Amino acid sequence: MLSYRRIAAFIALTLVACLCFVSCSEKKVGKVIVTEQEFSIRQDAEFNWVVDAKGKIRNVGDVDVKKVVVTAYCRSCGEVLTAGVWYINDVPKTSEQKDVISYLTVGDEAEFSFREVAFYFNQSGQKPEGLPDKLEVVIESFEPVEN
Repeated sequence: MLSYRRIAAFIALTLVACLCFVSCSEKKVGKVIVTEQEFSIRQDAEFNWVVDAKGKIRNVGDVDVKKVVVTAYCRSCGEVLTAGVWYINDVPKTSEQKDVISYLTVGDEAEFSFREVAFYFNQSGQKPEGLPDKLEVVIESFEPVEN
């Protein structure tokens, strides 16, 4: 009778130790990086120009990811419409201003493209001299795929 109790106690302690070990194991995480980015100026109307973006992202994490939202920011652009100065609007990003990659497996790369990162207005119709400073593509969000 005493040996059955010892065996049962041993099995119970072993199960508890295994559960603790499994629950404390390192969780796999997703990580997505921008590997290439390219910005270009496009004339949108007679006096308006916009910056568009394209490039590639790569999943360098431990798990597949889904719903990867990629967008860009112009950190040096103003928020007020002024002729001859690059600016951004203060409304939330539209579907034109971001790209959503539906699924990205570990180690894979995907292309993105979107429009209207920054805006330029000039009444003289002259094209801007160059791209604004401090343009940055960012991964806004993603969801890791649970296995």
